[in-house]
Amino acid sequence: MATVDRALDKVKILVLGDSGVGKTSLVHLIAKNAPLKKPSWTMGCSVEVKLHEYKEGTPHQKSFFIEMWDVGGHPNHENSRGVFYNPFNGIHGILLVHDLTNRKSESNLKKWLAEVFQRDQKVQEMNEFDIELYADRSVPILIVGTKLDIAESVRTYNANSQSSITDELLAEEIRLDCLEARSINVGSSNLVKLTRFFDKVIENKINGFFRNSPAVVLPTESRCNSLSLSF
Repeated sequence: MATVDRALDKVKILVLGDSGVGKTSLVHLIAKNAPLKKPSWTMGCSVEVKLHEYKEGTPHQKSFFIEMWDVGGHPNHENSRGVFYNPFNGIHGILLVHDLTNRKSESNLKKWLAEVFQRDQKVQEMNEFDIELYADRSVPILIVGTKLDIAESVRTYNANSQSSITDELLAEEIRLDCLEARSINVGSSNLVKLTRFFDKVIENKINGFFRNSPAVVLPTESRCNSLSLSF
């Protein structure tokens, strides 16, 4: 547990995906390092905050707050979600979450990207989606496949394949069971990729790709692993 006695910088990560794919359980697992026993539907947006050590173990190590904005995925809320995508509040990274047992939730990840970056256009069909629109935006993206425990019991599941959007975005992908804390155990490939993603998000902010967000100031000698907010 780290002692925080100074102003810490923060980064904002959007957590996007269809309703029911397990975004809330995923965010809770990452922030608390423990599964969420009774997940509920997200209305609007729920924010979990995790303390992350950037470039841990190197001379450049620095503490950052990782804000994970879990945006409600129900279609009825589509018109009101834009407030969470405001670029002036900083969007430093995106977690795209899909259900490994639901192929439609995977294909819909493109619509989620379009909803963030093409808010002025209504993307109804996949052929309207142009991956090149996001090539120069320098927003780190990590693809997350959930419900691995269920997917592994399905004959058509291929553990060696990865989502098509992963290749298109040149992103990394992790697959896990959000009900198992060991999914992101120290030394696991999932945690290695997640840590690498967080470091990339922080590097983007350090390098000035996005408008800086204000620092978070905590009282001297306060201790923090994670915080949670909802609205």
